[in-house]
Amino acid sequence: MKLTFIGAGGVRTPLVIQSILNFQDRLPLDTVCMMDIDPERLELIKLACKPRLAKGAKFNIEWTTDARKAIRGADFIVTTFREGSLESRVIDEQVPLKYGVLGQETTGPGGFAMALRTVPVILHYVELIKELAPDAWLLNFTNPAGILTEAITRVAGFEHAVGICDNPSAMMRAAAAYVHTDPDKLFPEYYGLNHLGWMRSIYLDDKDLIPDILREMQTSGETIEHLPFDVNEIAALGTIPNEYVYFYYYPRKSVENLLKSGQSRALQILPFNQELYAGLRRIRDEEDTPDKIEAIYLKYLDQRQSTYMTLETGHDAENAAVEEKPLEKQDTKKAMDESAEGYSAVALNVIEGLLEKPKLMILNVPNRGAISGMAENDVIETTCLVGNGVVRPFAMGSIPDADLGLMKSVKAYEKLTIQAAVEDSYGLALEALTLHPLVPGYDIARNILDDYLAQHGDYFPKLLNER
Repeated sequence: MKLTFIGAGGVRTPLVIQSILNFQDRLPLDTVCMMDIDPERLELIKLACKPRLAKGAKFNIEWTTDARKAIRGADFIVTTFREGSLESRVIDEQVPLKYGVLGQETTGPGGFAMALRTVPVILHYVELIKELAPDAWLLNFTNPAGILTEAITRVAGFEHAVGICDNPSAMMRAAAAYVHTDPDKLFPEYYGLNHLGWMRSIYLDDKDLIPDILREMQTSGETIEHLPFDVNEIAALGTIPNEYVYFYYYPRKSVENLLKSGQSRALQILPFNQELYAGLRRIRDEEDTPDKIEAIYLKYLDQRQSTYMTLETGHDAENAAVEEKPLEKQDTKKAMDESAEGYSAVALNVIEGLLEKPKLMILNVPNRGAISGMAENDVIETTCLVGNGVVRPFAMGSIPDADLGLMKSVKAYEKLTIQAAVEDSYGLALEALTLHPLVPGYDIARNILDDYLAQHGDYFPKLLNER
């Protein structure tokens, strides 16, 4: 079996390698191919992965900048790239803040700009897959995951594809820890779109745990880990919202917090990424450096994780410096395993489910009638059965009108954004951005779009039609 990752020069690739090592005895892996268009970053990340691979990889690994070589003959392809790198994300997020609108990677104008840049690229990769590996499964991790998966399945008509996000899986692990059980024993009823979803029920032995969880949170005053909501608000909802729903429930507060901090998430993590690559450059010509490599990478992980959602929610970051010293092997592996569990392990679980061990997973897939009120080919994020070479969503039926209304509004924006990218249309792009629930009207949408066109350069479509 050949497994390919497109976008392997990214900072999370060492976690990918750790996940693959953890799964290698459960999957019939022969070859892992790591591909990126940036040769220097690919080489540096290859160095960062070296200590992991030295500990017993049973598969052949290839590193390449040639997309055709990476895709040819692959059985599974994972896309995890960022068109324009983190510098483009900075523009995505900072521009709307100038107009008092949320600047966030996947939600609102930030996700819109990222989608316009990325839809043409993902469709190009799909055409290569159709030519070079037509029977492969495409697992899309690239953000905005829901929009891109819809482009893959609806526009390109490629059915062997799912969108993957680690956030719902993290919710399940947090809920399982809250009730002191194994996540694999739980059956979740989750519905929504990517980064706009709700956990309606969590079953254990035929009992829905959500009512007990909500009562316990009200009694203790503490929510499940990483949920930035008031416990009474969650209790009133009767569901557990995805943390990204925070941006829809508290748009003004999110913007105020970001403006107060003076930066968006992209500006916050940009120096972490720069420090990681700079540290790897300093030691790439040295010998016997595995401990230094581990220290550099684990420091990066700590910086990123300890500051997550701190700007948007106004919480203080616990960003204590990590000493650059050799770690105990057991501690290093534990830190890597915990981080890898929430990222690439989701993709590997999908692969394992498709091949031999059916699984329940929360994925981005075409609706197929699962949620009443959404179209058949609308890509939704929901509980799915993965097994026997297929992925199928469970029927959720009717959902609360408030949730459905928000989903339909965002879905209409997503479809127009895809169409604008495909048709290179300024008019459709402006209509899409104006329609988004977090954008307060046509004039601001036009200002944001024009600023994106001015600042993004060649990474942004020209949108020549209807201008």
